[in-house]
Amino acid sequence: MKKTQDLVPLFKQMIRESENGKRLKKNGEKITAGTIENYKYVLHNLIQFSTETNFELRVCSILRLTKRELQSEKAYWKKFYKNFTEFMYKKGCFDNYVGANIKVIRVFFNYLKIEKDIYTGDFHKQFYVRKEEIDILVLSPEQLKFLIHNKEFESQLVSTQRKVKDIFVFGCTTGLRFSDIFLLTNKNFEKTNDEWYLKLKSKKTKTYSFIKLPSYAIDIYKKYKPTSDRKSIFGEKNLSNFNRSIKRIGEMAGFTDSVHISREKQGKTKKIGNASNDRFCDKMSSHMMRRTAITTLLILGMPEHLVRKISGHSHASSSFNRYVHYAQAYIDKEIDKVYNKLEVY
Repeated sequence: MKKTQDLVPLFKQMIRESENGKRLKKNGEKITAGTIENYKYVLHNLIQFSTETNFELRVCSILRLTKRELQSEKAYWKKFYKNFTEFMYKKGCFDNYVGANIKVIRVFFNYLKIEKDIYTGDFHKQFYVRKEEIDILVLSPEQLKFLIHNKEFESQLVSTQRKVKDIFVFGCTTGLRFSDIFLLTNKNFEKTNDEWYLKLKSKKTKTYSFIKLPSYAIDIYKKYKPTSDRKSIFGEKNLSNFNRSIKRIGEMAGFTDSVHISREKQGKTKKIGNASNDRFCDKMSSHMMRRTAITTLLILGMPEHLVRKISGHSHASSSFNRYVHYAQAYIDKEIDKVYNKLEVY
């Protein structure tokens, strides 16, 4: 007779062992807090799915199953994948998020096999992980220069907005992730031969960067430089407040051109929002800083391999190619403007 175990307690056990260090990465490092948070989101989605659809979540070792029981188990997981993904899409999720959930579920099955000696079969390998190419929105070089240099605009901002603007400009210049920016201390800034450099190790990729800073970025550092080397340069981070403020700053700066955003569900493109009302400023967020820095360097002619070194992308990183394609499209657009002028006699 087929013997089953509840899935949820086992999933919770994987999370606990990831938190306490009993479960590690393949290279022996601790699993990051961000990854564990992702596990918790997936567990929440699984519980919600089970509760709302009355779908029993369980696992079963296949080692002593009959051929008929094996076919039944295969049908169960095929049904699970179909029903769970449909549930997520009905909630309004898109391919990247649904795919990320499926990736974690596949990790869970590997955990059962490798660390708990529960071999549930390879049915999870048939779970398709969908991916989508999300439109990249970045500041143009002209918009970035406006935020850097326009003192009249800066005078219109209150002190908290000026700080958010400064952090945003610093991020758009260095290409640091939001989380890394708020870990910076005085020890990350080094002056050598009258030149200032930013030196750090990325929290996410563990790669080291040594970035030369322009004068305006140094001015931002000196403006918020704390007296103690233990304190972070920019204080405590609050992502929701930051994103809300940067949208308002973008609106005040006049970055209100209409933008058209599309996402994918099950490989099919869907338009997001009201195309006539979607403004560039409403899409501004912390994610735009890193994207702007990378594309600005590419647009202004820095070789790809050097941009990769600064941004911390590996040579094999496929995500970096998205920035290259975007930058090329921008360059093509600017070249077209020149050619159009030449075609008029």
